[in-house]
Order: sequence, then structure tokens, then C-alpha cells
Amino acid sequence: MANEPSRARPFALGTFSVGSDAPFPGLVTDEEVLDLRTVSGLRGSPGGSLSTRDLLERWAEVLPVLRGLAASGGGSGSNGRSDGGGGGGRHRLADLRVHAPVRPRQILQSGANYRTHVVDLAVAHEPEGGRPAEQVRAETAAMMDKRAAEDQPYVFIGLPSSVTGPHDDVVIPGWCTRPDWELELAAVIGEPAFRVSPERALEHVAAYTIANDVTARELVFRRDMPEIGADWLRAKNAPTFTPLGPHLVPAEFVGDPGDLRVTLRLNGRVMQDESTKDMIFDVARLVSYVSQTVELLPGDLVLTGSPAGNGMHWGRLLRAGDVMEGTITGLGTQRNACVAEEV
Repeated sequence: MANEPSRARPFALGTFSVGSDAPFPGLVTDEEVLDLRTVSGLRGSPGGSLSTRDLLERWAEVLPVLRGLAASGGGSGSNGRSDGGGGGGRHRLADLRVHAPVRPRQILQSGANYRTHVVDLAVAHEPEGGRPAEQVRAETAAMMDKRAAEDQPYVFIGLPSSVTGPHDDVVIPGWCTRPDWELELAAVIGEPAFRVSPERALEHVAAYTIANDVTARELVFRRDMPEIGADWLRAKNAPTFTPLGPHLVPAEFVGDPGDLRVTLRLNGRVMQDESTKDMIFDVARLVSYVSQTVELLPGDLVLTGSPAGNGMHWGRLLRAGDVMEGTITGLGTQRNACVAEEV
């Protein structure tokens, strides 16, 4: 699954639905979506369902079929045949509801992985009357240099139940007083990865997508048990706190994941705008590091951390009525409105 430059017609995968019908996996080319349930050779068991995760489970086998379908415009091709009804299972993208593109079994999230972001957070969290800002910046930079030299990323576990669609509302719970945004590049696993080297890690990445790791800032650190550290369960995992998508873009069409632009706008104003070049640990090192402990499975997500420009930096956190728009080079756009939880 080497991520070599491709001459194939670019395409993406996603999960879609028409009205109240069941979601289906779709091949996205331009503004058209092919329902992959209509393609012979891609179906699961007779009468069974098909999902993007099912396709990732067979990625080495499925990828050439998808390339052929994209090249033939989603119709008959040498590697796949569309034989379903409804115009061969083709839809206009604008006519479909876009769901989270994959339902992962596991979400591994990298914390403190952008230099500027870590420095900004350290300054923002310094108590009033504490160390001077320049001292905090210098000490934080030294800490990051040490982490990089010792090859020790910081990774924690997220819950799949927090995932929502790229255009769905983000619901702010009644108990959350300081919700913040964190737009991130997410690597999507294809071939299972266990104890892989950084040199081979990207061979296990099938695709990339966009994630917004919404965070309840007031709950990151447990004041009642400071010696234990962060409370990632409550801070990160409320329902809808991980908008995902819009699509899975195969790695061959993404280019260098270490040179993508990550941009988040809040109500039209740019808040985050940084290159993945600012990451301390690149995608290959993160996937390799996680795989030393965890067996990564098809459809799993490795979130790579968020760049500078979060609400803590701006002194402006999320509230009901806000609209977040997130883009990453070549991966599309997600747009999520914030709403208060109904009690």
C-alpha cells in the first residue's frame, strides 16, 4: 500500500444517504457520487450491508477497482461494473446527506504536537502572577525539543461515539462552559499495523480526512486530582465532539501529509491557519509509535494534533450560534454549527 504519486483520476470515499434511507458508501468524483453497493465485486454477503470500513478491510483488493471506476466516470470499467438501478446508482453530491465517512473501532489522538500551539497553550494556562510569558515560552520549547529527541509523542484514546458528520451540529452540553475547537489532520488506517517502523508506517495509511477535536477546556485538568493529570474522557468525548470528514481521500492523492494547510474559520474569521510542517512528530512517527502498543485496524483513526489558533489563544471560546468551517489542503471542507444541549 505504498503511497506513491498516482496518475489515476482523483477520487474520494464517503458515506451518504438519500432522505431517510440507510447510509451507503460512495465513490466521489467531481460533484457526483456512485453508490458502491451497486458495483459487482464490492458487495458483501448477499443481502448484507456495505460500509467504507468494509472497503478498508479489503483495501489492497478494492483500491484498483475504485481507480477503474473513477477512470470510467463511475460507469462500466475494466475493474468494476455498475449494475444497480437508479442510473447505475449515481447521485449528485448536492442531493445527498453527507455522514461521517467512516465509523472507526479506535481513535488515537496526538496531544501537544504543534510547536506554536503548545507554546500558546502553556502561556494561556499559566496562572495569573505566575512565570513571565517569555520564560514559559523558553521552557516549553526546551520540553518539546527533548520530546522530539527522545521520540516520545503524547497520545491518548478517543471514543468512536463522539464522531459526527462534517455538516452536523456540534451540541454543547449543559455542563460544558469552555468549549474549544481543534482542527486536525486524521490518518485512516487500511492495512493492520502492529509494531511497524516509521519507515514502513505510511504503507498502512489508506487515506486522510479532517477531524475537529472539540474540547471542554475546563475539564482537561482535574482540579480535585491534579496528580493524575488530564481527564480526556469528559474533556474530549461528548457526543458530536468529533466532526469527521467530509470524505476519505486516498493517500496517493494527498501528496506530502507533512506539507498541508490546516485552516479553521469561526463565523467567517480565520482562527487557525498553519502548515502541518509545524508538527513535532509527523504522521509516520505517530502511526509507528501508536502501533508499538496498539494493533491498528482498518478504519481506525490517528489524529495528528491541532495547530495554533485555538479559542484559548484568542480568548474566545465556542458558544451556541457559532459556525466552524474547517479545511485542509485537498481534503475538502466541513461546516458545523454549534447548538446548546436541550435540557
